[in-house]
Amino acid sequence: MAALSASTATAAAAALIPSLAYLRARLSLPEDGLFFSILGRSILHLVRSVRANKTNLFYMLEDHARNPKFANRTFLLFEDQRWTYAETYAMALRYGTYLKKVHGVKEKDVVALDCQNSDLFVFCWFGMWSIGATPAFINHHLTNTPLAHSLRSSTAKLVLVDPGVQDTLTDEVRAGVPNMDFVVLESDLRTKIETMADPVRYPDEVRNVERYVGMAILIYTSGTTGLPKPAVVSWAKIYTAAHMTGYGTNLTPDDVFYTAMPLYHSSAACLGLSAALFAGCTAAIGRKFSTTHFWSEIRRHEATVFQYVGETCRYLTFASQEIDPVTGESMDRKHKVRAVCGNGLRPDVWDKFKDRFGIDTIFEFYAATEGAVGFWNRSQNDFSKGALGRYGFFSSLFLKSPVAGRIAIIRMDPETDDPWRDPTTGFCARVKTNEAGEMLARLPEKDIALRFQGYFANDDATNSKIMRDVFRKGDAWFRSGDMIRWDEHNRVYFSDRLGDTFRWKSENVSTAEVSEVLGNHASVREANVYGVQLPNHDGRAGCVAIVFSTPEPTREMLKGLADHALAILPRYAVPLFLRLRKEVGLHNTGTNKQQKHVLRSESVDPNKVGGDALFWLKDGTYVPFGEREWNELEGGRVKL
Repeated sequence: MAALSASTATAAAAALIPSLAYLRARLSLPEDGLFFSILGRSILHLVRSVRANKTNLFYMLEDHARNPKFANRTFLLFEDQRWTYAETYAMALRYGTYLKKVHGVKEKDVVALDCQNSDLFVFCWFGMWSIGATPAFINHHLTNTPLAHSLRSSTAKLVLVDPGVQDTLTDEVRAGVPNMDFVVLESDLRTKIETMADPVRYPDEVRNVERYVGMAILIYTSGTTGLPKPAVVSWAKIYTAAHMTGYGTNLTPDDVFYTAMPLYHSSAACLGLSAALFAGCTAAIGRKFSTTHFWSEIRRHEATVFQYVGETCRYLTFASQEIDPVTGESMDRKHKVRAVCGNGLRPDVWDKFKDRFGIDTIFEFYAATEGAVGFWNRSQNDFSKGALGRYGFFSSLFLKSPVAGRIAIIRMDPETDDPWRDPTTGFCARVKTNEAGEMLARLPEKDIALRFQGYFANDDATNSKIMRDVFRKGDAWFRSGDMIRWDEHNRVYFSDRLGDTFRWKSENVSTAEVSEVLGNHASVREANVYGVQLPNHDGRAGCVAIVFSTPEPTREMLKGLADHALAILPRYAVPLFLRLRKEVGLHNTGTNKQQKHVLRSESVDPNKVGGDALFWLKDGTYVPFGEREWNELEGGRVKL
């Protein structure tokens, strides 16, 4: 009887296994596990740090530097320089001591840092934290008015300057910030600081953090539609961001994390270098992104994980193949990279990139420097290709529940681009599954700063991102400005940026979706889609700034592209104009994200496009468009 019971139990268990496996897959339970693991560990780590009064991440560097297991492990790699955790800690103390003793920097003071990617950037950054000061990361590509505005809005009295960017600090820029002292970190000064014999480790009181949502760094918006704004990056946000990257890519102390993205941006600073610090691994820093030198740096540093942003992976995918001069073999897979992480990997490049370079794991995420929520998608197969988020049953409930969920995707008014509100109640409405809408993040009504710290000393800009009375009186939500779509399998896709979507023939056109379709054509290397206003026409007509695989497209290429677009896209979404660009990335930000505002303003007026060749769709193909055709549009003799 006992034997019968045992065999029955075994059979029942065997029968149950397929059912459990089905439930695991159907409910996407591994994604739930990843979500709650990242969330739980970041909260637990933050709580422990707050209780120990060690919220300032200088303490994490200090702990590693004093731990025999980590002290002599390499923390920083930059070009030919190698710095252990102990050496980096010592440098941070030296720079902190210099700032306090020579320049009188006090706790809570803001100090601006105008610096290229380098070990120097990290020494200055952690040196400021070591004395309780707040770094303001300045985009070193800025010049003239945007640079002066960024410096002025930081409220800093002191700016540390990389010698490589000091030429941008013209007399006009300096005149715009008359009360600011500039210190150029020339080699003699660096040597003096870095050989300091007795750096001071100042008492813990100077690093006291009153709130975990207090300001850790000032990081600026890209300024694509106006002057850059300093966003408050809190300690809590860095903890969450670093854990997201670390657990999403399974970072261990044996990994080498490489980033050539600019450290003045949150991607490299918070999701890159900070993630390496949390994991106790090595951070390899590239001075700047270069398709020519990227893989040689990856191999030199023996990187196992690297970071991308925007069109980075596209540029790598379509770069010329490197050949081993000894064996004659392709160097595409001659690396140790097991995972990549970042945001902005387009669906049309996803598989091409993975297949060419043999990448096992893509960890795509969505976040904004000033944002109040993030998504992620750890993808190891085609199921979530192109998604910026992927979730399980329970994590989806946590995020999307109408009662207490962290996010909502709301319906937009197609005529105004404003949130649609019910004429009777005045409240907004959630979209249906698979419909695109603006993503909002729930905010605590009585203490907004717990999730959204806003822009530094700019209440108007901060309040412009807060939307109230969305689903009930008094509620508060953060406006992302991004249109996203959540499908029936709990995959989240980027649809478009508000303001990028345009209307043509009374229909909404998503620039992201059109770019994806065009990017899948074999002869296209980059497609940046936007809407342009035309004389005597309502709405905006579709235009694409395009880079082909050859400098001059053939008739066959132009016809093939038109056929491809007409076969896949609705007729109203097919771009009516092409603007031929000579190389990729000409209108990208420092983080390789496409910009559209300049292209939009130039329209398709041949006198404003800087000599770029223009084409328009006519009789099923793209043909040259010039002065004569533009004059016909202006004169109302052509109707599109």
